[in-house]
Amino acid sequence: MSRNPVTVTVAYHVVPGREADFHSWGWAVLRAGAGQPGFLGGGVLVDGDAEWHMVYRFRSSDEARAWENSLTWAQWSTRCEGLAREAGRRVMEGSKTWFDAQTARSPAPAAPGLPPKWKLWFINMGAVFPPVLLFNLIVLPYLGGLNPLIRTLVLCLCVTALVTWILMPRLQRFFKKWLYPPLQALRGRHKRRIA
Repeated sequence: MSRNPVTVTVAYHVVPGREADFHSWGWAVLRAGAGQPGFLGGGVLVDGDAEWHMVYRFRSSDEARAWENSLTWAQWSTRCEGLAREAGRRVMEGSKTWFDAQTARSPAPAAPGLPPKWKLWFINMGAVFPPVLLFNLIVLPYLGGLNPLIRTLVLCLCVTALVTWILMPRLQRFFKKWLYPPLQALRGRHKRRIA
C-alpha cells in the first residue's frame, strides 16, 4: 500500500423516496471503480441528517483523479441525475489525516425524538377501541346487574391489560417505520457497509 492513499468523500442530498435507488447506484459505481488502477475500496453510508455519502480510496491522488475524469465516472454521474445532487466533496491524503478527521468530528447525532402527538393518538385509538367495543358487546350484557363502579373497574382492568401487554407492542412494531422515519433511514436496508 502507498504511504499516501487518498480518501474521497462525496456528500449527496437524495431525492426523498429514492434512497434505495441511490444506495444501489452508489454500490454499482464502487463496483465499477474496483476495476480501476489503484482502487483500495469504498462504501455508501448515510448520516443522522439523512445526508448520503459515497466514500472511496485510491493509492494516490493521481489515480483518484484519473477515475473521476474517466468516461465510466461520467456515465455513472449522468445516471445519478434525478436521484440526488452532490452537496460537497472532501479529499484527504494519507491515513493520519483520515484518523485525525474522524476524531475531530462532531458527536454522533441524537436519537430521533418522540413521534407527533396525532400519530400517538392514532395508535392508541387503534389499541383501545376494539377491546372496548368487544367488551361492551360481549361481556357487559352479562354484568348488567353489577354496580356501575364495579362494571367500569372490570372494563378498565380488562382493556388496559389487553392494550398494555398484547395490542400496543404489536401496533408499535407494525407502525415503527411510520412513527420513527428518521430512525429507519439509519437502519434496515440502509446499514453502513464497507466494500
